Amino acid sequence: MIHNISEYLANHGELYYTLLVINSALIVLAPWLIRSVLGRLRKEPRGEADLPENFWVNVLRGLNVLLIVMLGYLRFFLSNEVRGVTDNFGVKVVSILLVVYLSYLVANLFSWVMLRRFGKLIQTGSKHRYADSYASRILSLFGAVFISIIAVIGIVDIAGFGGLLEAGGAIGIIGVMLALTQGSWAPDIISGLIILNTKLLNERDVIRIQENGEELYAVVHRTRAFHTELLSLVDNHRLMMRNSRLRDQTVHNLSKFASAKGVRENLRFKLGHGLMPQEVRAMFNQAFELAQTEGLPIEFQHTLEIRLQDVGDHAVEWSIHYYTKDVSTLIATRQAFREQVLTAATAHSIDLSTPFTVSHSSTSIA
Repeated sequence: MIHNISEYLANHGELYYTLLVINSALIVLAPWLIRSVLGRLRKEPRGEADLPENFWVNVLRGLNVLLIVMLGYLRFFLSNEVRGVTDNFGVKVVSILLVVYLSYLVANLFSWVMLRRFGKLIQTGSKHRYADSYASRILSLFGAVFISIIAVIGIVDIAGFGGLLEAGGAIGIIGVMLALTQGSWAPDIISGLIILNTKLLNERDVIRIQENGEELYAVVHRTRAFHTELLSLVDNHRLMMRNSRLRDQTVHNLSKFASAKGVRENLRFKLGHGLMPQEVRAMFNQAFELAQTEGLPIEFQHTLEIRLQDVGDHAVEWSIHYYTKDVSTLIATRQAFREQVLTAATAHSIDLSTPFTVSHSSTSIA
């Protein structure tokens, strides 16, 4: 049958090139086709709990690549005298590509099933999605390793390394490559499992870490196999950080409060020496009332704490403390509260500019 198909393609070149163009077009248009088909099949908007569109795009592209390879083999490599098709080099190459592709497909499907079965269901706005848990991640890894071992054994057998020594040598080369590169991937995988197992960080937690000598406030978006995705609260960009590097840092998890009051925020202001404490307290209390009027996400049932932080040569430093549970808007709440302090200071005729003194030294000339 293979011989007949090869002869037919050889005698009808226009059919071969037509099939080649169709498969090439499907590879290019795969994202649009998958998006259109899935959009018609789903009655509701896509949620992240479903298999991602990129997965189906890769499936469609992989199938078309295999078809192109098969067409090329049938058109150019298969002769009229087909002998021992399973021993043909072209068949071996196509078979190995098919094993690699099917292994990728099965591993991704198994990972998706484990995510749906053992993952955590998280609601983001009106959508639901599954987040990795320790059980889903470890089962996915074990499944990927098992499928990879089966694939390697199949590839070794297809390539013709039937002898025990040849098969052991081929598998040994793969083992040596993994051993030499384990320093670049093993720490991140293990750290990712530790993060998920100990629940050090959960998705949507707000954390504070040091990045390039500066404080970074970010939301934990997702913990991947090798890295953790963070969303910066300041400039709203996505930051990728290796799992091992994240574990080496001191992480302040602001979403896990030390008390039921929430996060205790601290703002500091340097004022002049001529102000009386009663004036300063009245100004801050008025700012607190204005913040309540504006509806800032502050726990107003807890009184604003006003403290004299330091008395220096240039200024008197005051600190105010309030509580908030909406840590996702931490930066915006600080900025809005400072604006209310400025409004209250203007009403009380208090200058918020930091005072300073200038010392003049005289030099005598002989």
